[in-house]
Amino acid sequence: MKIQKSYEKDGKGILYVVPTPIGNLDDITYRALNVLKEATIIAAEDTRNTMKLLNHFSIATPLISYHEHNKRGRGEQLIERLKKGDSIALVSDAGMPAISDPGYEVVRDAIAQDIKVVVLPGANAALCALVGSGLPSEHFYFYGFLPRKPKEKKKELEKLKPLEATLIFYESPYRVSDTLQDLYSVFGNRNIAVVREISKMFEEYVRGNLEELIDVYKNKQLKGEFCLVVEGSMEASSEEELWWQEYSIEEHVQYYMTEKEITPKEAIKLVATDRKMPKREVYQIYHQK
Repeated sequence: MKIQKSYEKDGKGILYVVPTPIGNLDDITYRALNVLKEATIIAAEDTRNTMKLLNHFSIATPLISYHEHNKRGRGEQLIERLKKGDSIALVSDAGMPAISDPGYEVVRDAIAQDIKVVVLPGANAALCALVGSGLPSEHFYFYGFLPRKPKEKKKELEKLKPLEATLIFYESPYRVSDTLQDLYSVFGNRNIAVVREISKMFEEYVRGNLEELIDVYKNKQLKGEFCLVVEGSMEASSEEELWWQEYSIEEHVQYYMTEKEITPKEAIKLVATDRKMPKREVYQIYHQK
């Protein structure tokens, strides 16, 4: 067991984990700026990218690279400097280090050496997307980037399928369309929010169900940083919980129209979600009555 008293003096330095803006530079905190100014060095995922941020705020602290390809050797160097009393600010290109970005290993190693790790609060794309999605946020599961290979990707989605928590993924603009198709094929027609360019000029939320959003993004040239926020599993744990199981599809649609005083189109959408069916199939069955 280890107990950290973050600001008690012990002769060692502090590893500060500093989130940086994910788009709008005004999102940086005063505290983050002070740490970046006062640190002995800044360990950056990409020194060129971080230099733009430092220049914008007139910060002259020396930079050193710490990224996926040098993290082992460079991490050892950082730990030695911390042992000698240097303070180090760890940053990634944007957002919170160690969340789908380098950082976990040096944090782990610092803790193992009884070096204090102080994490500053700040910008994070996943939490912004979750709150803005309108989907339940009491419980959520952040996955990050899904595997690129189709077989591995499907295997991971099958593992996630039973989770009732809202699911959060990061995705490349080049794979958004394919990932929506994969989510639909494994999860069925769940509700989803596709969130792009959080805090930037072209910020966009597209909310609906998977069937609708597949049509929106089909054969579309996309740019920017994407978060996919997907409704958790709504499958009942027993057949008794499927209150609509004795209803025909026509009766199910009619129930929603009467109970919620909504149009057939809106009721069909709810029935499709309940039954994990494509909306067009429910529509065809209802209108053939």
